[in-house]
Amino acid sequence: MASQNHLHSGALNAGHLLEQSTSAGSSKSQPAFRSKAARDLWCVLTVNPDISSCSKSDVVLNVGDISHIPDFSTFDVDANAWLVDAPDRILNTDATALQTAAAKAGFRYRQVSSAEIYDGYLLQNARDLLRYQGHRVPLGDRVRLLACLDEHGSLTFSECLQVVRETQSVPALASLILQGLLVVELDNALIGPETLVRRIRT
Repeated sequence: MASQNHLHSGALNAGHLLEQSTSAGSSKSQPAFRSKAARDLWCVLTVNPDISSCSKSDVVLNVGDISHIPDFSTFDVDANAWLVDAPDRILNTDATALQTAAAKAGFRYRQVSSAEIYDGYLLQNARDLLRYQGHRVPLGDRVRLLACLDEHGSLTFSECLQVVRETQSVPALASLILQGLLVVELDNALIGPETLVRRIRT
């Protein structure tokens, strides 16, 4: 899984918004997207367990007479605030100047590269998981699965599916991953029966 540092280390200013529905009850609910690249970045940010929230940014960065509103505002699990642009965003000022302006507002800023979104399997796995965003997992299934992971340390995706009894197994497991209770490797291969699942302790 891409780390927060990987996504947050150092194309159009006015594009047609790709309207998306909002999933109630999630700190990572879908905003309206400026472009396909922005939507893809949102998918990647949403499945990153190091990110606690991700939303469309309303922060204005002023550099001279230029005003810039980044695509997204995020907070990581260490409570660091970030302003992030998708790789297609055309900047009308220097990125270093935006970083300085962001710092004055209490944020860190960066523009994510295309490779961080499109290389490997991360985006496809994110899309697969997000199909099940908002799926309700019954208490019994959640407790059984977490208890099994406590006992064994990790289980394969296939083994986890066998623990789920009260609802559909794949949506349940995907939902728990999106809720930040479970973690799987998303970068190196498509999610499959042999994918290892671990519990995240908060």
